[in-house]
Amino acid sequence: MSSRDLILGRVRRALVDVPQDDTPPVPERSGRDSAYEQAVDRRYLREHGSRSLSETVDLLAENLADYRAIVHRSTEDELPYVVMQLLAARGSRYVLVPPGLPPAWMSAVDSTRVHDRAVSTPRELDEVESVVTGCALAVAETGTIVLDGGPDQGRRRITLIPDHHICVVRVPGQVVASVPQAMERLDPTRPLTWISGPSATSDIELDRVEGVHGPRTLEVVLVGGV
Repeated sequence: MSSRDLILGRVRRALVDVPQDDTPPVPERSGRDSAYEQAVDRRYLREHGSRSLSETVDLLAENLADYRAIVHRSTEDELPYVVMQLLAARGSRYVLVPPGLPPAWMSAVDSTRVHDRAVSTPRELDEVESVVTGCALAVAETGTIVLDGGPDQGRRRITLIPDHHICVVRVPGQVVASVPQAMERLDPTRPLTWISGPSATSDIELDRVEGVHGPRTLEVVLVGGV
């Protein structure tokens, strides 16, 4: 059997329950209520399974760790000291901060703060050891952090050039279960960056290299009482 026959066989099996008299509509009647559009069920799941809020947060932490991100949990009061400890452990002398980062997050940090400026060059940003940001959303089912360039996140490049990224996620307000739920809350006109673990690539021999086009280390702090 040829590859063509295999592919066509799979198509026929996938369409076995579609009525045989369904034909594509003519262009002037190609609305969603046409028989052609209704022939295949396109009602996709918005969430895979039913979970409580705490289970959703646990799933986020599990998937983030699976992507080699380092996950921490903290209360609002503990957050400044958690950020201080993470930066101290890295020996970070210079820390990049976006303009709208809540001042309390950095209140216990002694490192020199470098502000997100349009005139900063890639070389200058490369000399910064760490960056601390918030996020727009976090997706539990995929272990994904979404940035949209908001005031507590800054320009996209500040989370791509430094080698160490600390990202704060507010729980439960910024945690959603699935990508469809995330899409409903995000503004498609914003500069969205979807992050699933530290950046990585593999060569033809499958040797994994991290930090090729972004930070080698991603630390996520889940802040909240859940």
